[in-house]
Amino acid sequence: MSTLVLTLITGVGLGALYFLVASGLSLIYGLMHVLNFAHGAFLTLSAFIGWWVAQALGTESWGSFLLSVLVGAGVGAAFATVTELVLIRPLYERHIEQVLVTVGLSFAAVALFEGIWGTDPIHIAGPPWLRQTTEVLGARIPNTYWVLMIAAALVLGGLVLFLKRTRYGMIIRAGVENRSMVTALGIDVRRSFTLVFAIGGAAAGIGGVLAMHYSTFVSAHLGSTLLIFAFIVTVVGGLGSLTGAAVASVLVAVLQQFANFYLGGTGDFIVVILLAVVLLVRPAGLLGRKA
Repeated sequence: MSTLVLTLITGVGLGALYFLVASGLSLIYGLMHVLNFAHGAFLTLSAFIGWWVAQALGTESWGSFLLSVLVGAGVGAAFATVTELVLIRPLYERHIEQVLVTVGLSFAAVALFEGIWGTDPIHIAGPPWLRQTTEVLGARIPNTYWVLMIAAALVLGGLVLFLKRTRYGMIIRAGVENRSMVTALGIDVRRSFTLVFAIGGAAAGIGGVLAMHYSTFVSAHLGSTLLIFAFIVTVVGGLGSLTGAAVASVLVAVLQQFANFYLGGTGDFIVVILLAVVLLVRPAGLLGRKA
């Protein structure tokens, strides 16, 4: 029983991490129809800067941990904003060029990070509580998973409230549906679209810093590795659906954990099979809208 509980809860926690990485990706595609292959670079840079902040203030204090998360969000937002203004804005409605530019940026970013911080992983020790466990029905759950679940819930709630309850959220949704009409009303839609990228980058930044604490290290390839699962989650949940991304994150991670434990470490293979089945049976994804 304890093994089942441990596998299930850690699967949900891992799903929370996948959602933190995939939420910005899903948001940007859902509202801007831009497949951003440089999303992992946002995450990695945020993790490195978050590590630097934690090192400067003391890695074992909660203050440095929380500040590193906030700084990571800011770095991710700034990187995403610059990317949208310089590279993406001239290429709206030119999807092939968008893919090529963002793929190129992701490769260039990895090379730059390796040049600055080296090719070896840099290990980090967060607050001692994160390395401890909490017992649930006989299973000892690492506390890192609880932090991931809380952060994912806050990010999901914040994104939904922003899009549905704020003026800018309504402008963004209206601009996606009918850009010319919103522009005719005197509203600068381009500024709203830049804000979407900034929010997506901030979500990636939070995910990057927390991924660093989950893995206990940061490297130039941290974002690239997680980006693979972020794309799988985004496709399985439905391109552009935040709710779908949340559901798919938990489904993919729990399935992966159970397969790793009960089927001899075949979690990644089972996830790829799930992706193939979804593409064959429901190409739009679990909660995606049919074109």
